[in-house]
Amino acid sequence: MVRHYAMKGQKRKKKRQENYDREKEEEEVQEEEKEQNETVKRAKLEETTQNDEKKSEEEEQDVSAHDMEGIPITLSDQNSKKPGVIFVLEKASLEVAKVGKSYQILNSDDHANFLRRNNKNPADYRPDIVHQALLSILDSPLTKAGRLRAVYVKTEKGVLFEVKPHVRVPRTYKRFAGVMLQLLQKLSITAVGKREKLLRVIKNPVTQYLPVNSRKIGFSFSSEKLIKMRNYVDTVNNESDLVFVVGAMAHGKINTDYTDDYIAISGYPMSAARCIARICEALEDKWDLL
Repeated sequence: MVRHYAMKGQKRKKKRQENYDREKEEEEVQEEEKEQNETVKRAKLEETTQNDEKKSEEEEQDVSAHDMEGIPITLSDQNSKKPGVIFVLEKASLEVAKVGKSYQILNSDDHANFLRRNNKNPADYRPDIVHQALLSILDSPLTKAGRLRAVYVKTEKGVLFEVKPHVRVPRTYKRFAGVMLQLLQKLSITAVGKREKLLRVIKNPVTQYLPVNSRKIGFSFSSEKLIKMRNYVDTVNNESDLVFVVGAMAHGKINTDYTDDYIAISGYPMSAARCIARICEALEDKWDLL
């Protein structure tokens, strides 16, 4: 009987092809399994990171604070036994509004068209005034010597918040506006890496936070009592704390019912920062702070 070699050779070729296809399928299956394992690992990592973020958010909510980068603490001497100073900045222009798709602190430079469309005067929106005033207070030797007790800021809308004496306010206005926006939304901002609230929204009125025996002094160019600041502080009792109420608005005057005195320290209109600088310089001379 004659063998069909050609047919037998074709069968062997088919077997080789089938083996090759099986090996290729096995490799593809292995690659798919590897990809599935990698996706599972990635999902687990994402779950763990999300859980960690949720835990950190829950911890922040428990203390009702918001960690903010760039709000460090400055070192200063603590002279709690000696008379101190408290500043109250009234009518600060810190209004939050939704401009486009994001919320922002309104200012006359960046939102002039938006303010005009809403029938508002751009000249009234000057958050840079309170920024300059805070820098003037916190950068003074009076604060570095530990004589500053607290700073209270009351906005035009009536929101009151406290600024701790050892906070370091951002130097640039853009960064400052971001901090104020988060403060008004989150109600408090803590120190970097700590639980201490450096800025926090508090309840009105401001008088409940002022010392009982303190002397409260208001400032305005429209006051008929024009005096030299250095002579004025010399007449004040050295044992009582002093509360200075300064307007942080572009124009107008403050109307407060809790001040004991209402004075003017210059015959010319002054910015809030310049007025605060004169106050600090007079007290630094009085208390020999260099």
